[in-house]
Amino acid sequence: MSNIELPLMIAIFALTVFFIMWRPYGINESIPTSIAACIILLLGIVPLRDVFSIFEIVSGASITILSTIVMSIVLESIGFFQWAAVNLSIKARGSGTVLFWYINLLCFSMTLFFNNDGSILITTPIIIRTLSLLRFKPHQQVPYLISGALVATAASAPIGVSNLANLIALEIVGLDLNSYAAMMFVPSMLGVACIAVSLFFFFRKDISIDISRYGRMAHPLAPKPSRDTTIDWKMFRICIVIVVLTRISFFVLTPLGVPTEWPAVVGALVLIIIRWYKKKIGIMDVLKKSPWHILLFAFGMYVIIYGLHNVGMTAIIINQLGVHIAKDPLFAILIMGLLLTILSNVCNNLPSIMIGTLAIKEMGLNLHTMQVAYLGNVIGSDIGSLILPMGTLATLLWIHTLRQYRIPMDWVKYLRVTLLVVPISLVISLLGLYFWTTYFVF
Repeated sequence: MSNIELPLMIAIFALTVFFIMWRPYGINESIPTSIAACIILLLGIVPLRDVFSIFEIVSGASITILSTIVMSIVLESIGFFQWAAVNLSIKARGSGTVLFWYINLLCFSMTLFFNNDGSILITTPIIIRTLSLLRFKPHQQVPYLISGALVATAASAPIGVSNLANLIALEIVGLDLNSYAAMMFVPSMLGVACIAVSLFFFFRKDISIDISRYGRMAHPLAPKPSRDTTIDWKMFRICIVIVVLTRISFFVLTPLGVPTEWPAVVGALVLIIIRWYKKKIGIMDVLKKSPWHILLFAFGMYVIIYGLHNVGMTAIIINQLGVHIAKDPLFAILIMGLLLTILSNVCNNLPSIMIGTLAIKEMGLNLHTMQVAYLGNVIGSDIGSLILPMGTLATLLWIHTLRQYRIPMDWVKYLRVTLLVVPISLVISLLGLYFWTTYFVF
């Protein structure tokens, strides 16, 4: 490694992050990462042999995420969004507080059924539509929009298939989906629950309102869902069953050696075929709405990470922190969780978790310490990353969606909430991981 490669690589990385945050002319995240990846490859910092390794790591996870997003597009086209908005409006029964909890439950459920990015793309329009039809004022919308985004993103921690970063890094530390869930579900749920409860107390004055005067007389969704003739309820139920079975198949087939992308692709294709058979709708909407750039983004970002790894970034982490992490699983969890929180908020969680995982892999840790250190990684990258808007791709998508609907959401308004809510939830989840994996799982 030459003396110039490390500062050059850091400069490329910093500029890439800057353009991801800035997004001039509305460019998507794949453009700066692709340009940076091409420069790194041309400079020879990442050799060609690593490119094939990166593609192997990224392709399966990216296909899984894209397939679940395709499934969400099909559900939207058969009336799922309308059905959800109707139920949110009616089940709230005139209470802003009840509406708050239903929105958070919806966001949590969508992340478990799809993934954090897909959940944001599904739930944000539903929330906006519901609040707009209820004629909420801008300041009344903030609690529901922010809480929904935070819960939807944090809910990607309990199971591995709900987050692209989690899914890509799993194999590196020798974890499958079932062992991941056994070790991670309870601790991360503590963090998600803490976020939801903290948000409730933070916004309790804003959401303690009577929304009945806004509701049924103000929007056309007053009829109960069962009277809605625009939805083919038989097809609707079949599609929901397929989504549930696809999700279950991830956990059933993984121990048999079946890659997660296979059942994901099959589930998406079955939904597309059923929709075509019942409604004669082709695949053009799927081709147009699917974020195909996620493949380029993931591939480009991992080329950048391999570049940082090759010029010694992971070696720096190993030399500075390796001895302390190896001492005790509690140290491993706290150090990696806090490190990934900082890296994710500065650099985005997708590349950050890979830096942390590669470093952990080379520290010479015993299997248990390596795995809990990785899970601390995940908590830092999924929950700790929520402090700044650029911490996750899902939050960036959320802000982009709000801009499309012309809803103002500046960083100051966002930070005012996250700086109070996220840190305590992060610490509770990290400590929960230590006690759960020490006294219950192992």
